[in-house]
Amino acid sequence: MLIRGEDLRCKDVINLKDGVKIGTIDDFELDSCTAQIQAIVIGGRKKFFGLLGQEEDIVICWKDINVIGEDAILVCLEQCNCCHPKRNRGQFFRNLFG
Repeated sequence: MLIRGEDLRCKDVINLKDGVKIGTIDDFELDSCTAQIQAIVIGGRKKFFGLLGQEEDIVICWKDINVIGEDAILVCLEQCNCCHPKRNRGQFFRNLFG
């Protein structure tokens, strides 16, 4: 099966360990000697619509990818620093004003 880089960028990346959507692919890391993909890069989530910057990018090694399906890419990560529990509404302002 042949897949173009553009096709991979549209797929959701999901962690099999906890079922959390990590994000979508923003970039690839290639080995210049073998021309093989070594890792996929998922851009960090934006903080407050990008006004407060963004979190660090997530790099997933190619060996951690289990399945590339039609709609999603399934990866197996033991501990994912990108998976945060959803916050309750209004918690941002409670944290902001103490």
